[in-house]
Amino acid sequence: MVQLGQETGALLDRLGVDRTLWTEGSMPSATPLTGERLGMVQVVDAAAIDNRLDAATAAFRVWRRVPAPRRGELVRLWGEELRAAKDDLARLVTIEAGKIPSEGAGEVQEMIDICDFAVGLSRQLYGLTIATERRGHRMMEVWHPLGVVGVISAFNFPVAVWAWNAALALVCGNSVLWKPSEKTPLTALAVQAVFGRAEARFGDAPEGLSQLLIGGRELGEALVDDRRVALVSATGSTRMGRSVAPRLAGRFARAILELGGNNGAIVAPSADLDLALRGVAFGAMGTAGQRCTTTRRLFLHDSIYDGFVAKLKAAYATVGVGNPLESEVLVGPLIDRAAYDAMQGALGAAAAVGGIVHGGERVGDGGSFYVKPALVEMPGQVGPVRDETFAPILYVMRYDDLDAVIDLHNDVAAGLSSAIFTTDVREAERFLVASDCGIANVNLGTSGAEIGGAFGGEKETGGGRESGSDSWRQYMRRATNTINYSNALPLAQGVLFEID
Repeated sequence: MVQLGQETGALLDRLGVDRTLWTEGSMPSATPLTGERLGMVQVVDAAAIDNRLDAATAAFRVWRRVPAPRRGELVRLWGEELRAAKDDLARLVTIEAGKIPSEGAGEVQEMIDICDFAVGLSRQLYGLTIATERRGHRMMEVWHPLGVVGVISAFNFPVAVWAWNAALALVCGNSVLWKPSEKTPLTALAVQAVFGRAEARFGDAPEGLSQLLIGGRELGEALVDDRRVALVSATGSTRMGRSVAPRLAGRFARAILELGGNNGAIVAPSADLDLALRGVAFGAMGTAGQRCTTTRRLFLHDSIYDGFVAKLKAAYATVGVGNPLESEVLVGPLIDRAAYDAMQGALGAAAAVGGIVHGGERVGDGGSFYVKPALVEMPGQVGPVRDETFAPILYVMRYDDLDAVIDLHNDVAAGLSSAIFTTDVREAERFLVASDCGIANVNLGTSGAEIGGAFGGEKETGGGRESGSDSWRQYMRRATNTINYSNALPLAQGVLFEID
């Protein structure tokens, strides 16, 4: 192995990953930083999935009886282990997923934050006491563990999305099976090893409580199709969601779908333009445009269009693109050639319908795919503007009427994240009421959600919600209980049914 492979091996050793799991397998792992192979990862044979599901089911039956605050203790220990491993995990995320170091560290911090949230939640899985119309009765709502939870995650957030789901699922009393992206198996092995240390400290976690399923599409399909899996949380493309959703519905299983995002931002004439510039720049270029919350469409008022575009061009021309381990850059690589080809195809399609393309060129050569972020001035919301391309492309359009541009903003298939930059409170409120996205921001960009709020979107984004707020309820089943403590048997709604 070459230098990055050697560093990766040292990181995995420090993180406690069994060397045989990533040196003696059949699935290659490569770094998008250079294209170098990092290891050969062992995969789970599809024939073994039945045993894994049996183990997860048995673990659930034990874990659901553990008091929720005790379950929270396991997650607290996991958070401690993540804090101790943060630097090594962050470095590994950068190497395998291509994120700049601060974003790699931020992703691990998200894991730590959701552990803290879930620990508090373990003492707050509240139900309700409900008023009843019948004398001598008490009615209440209670929440119970749901079952086996399957998690299917994507390469762009290789560890945080699993943690969002796993931390909540565990405190809610469920077992977890995780199918990570085939593009980022080493980070999955690493965080699973960190979780294993927390389990060892905890002492009596049932075997099979949290399992990792590394392999191809057939493993994800097994989670989707098997009746023992009560809930599948799947993050990926809308195309993937169109396959997953009907199969889960066909067996009446629950789904949390986090799919595409064609996110738009509006800059109004009253906006703080320097603040807006920073917000748009990070939203459009962060993670090389490979976030589901990336800003992909920008609507600028006629009165500020020319000046703002000039500032954007200057920012795009000076932003650093390159290997984030070798220099202080802000934009790392695309994940692979397929992502690069998709970007070039979208830019060609934009030019064909009248778009003026600035940037988008490849930087360097070899086995990695670095590109200059692209700024595309469009005559309207046509052609590729209506679709999500997972790359740093920002389509810029003019507007002159706020209500009309909000309608235009909403006129795409996805509905994840949205933003407006304005200092006019009336404009802000009109936007917040009308945006049809799951996330709507004022004076900050579309990227950078905190774990305290429920994360997800509407329409073709899938409707799922993860992370904070009351997302925990999806991982539990609700029961309404009524207790009769009287000597009579009155029926609801005054129904009479008397027998001798």
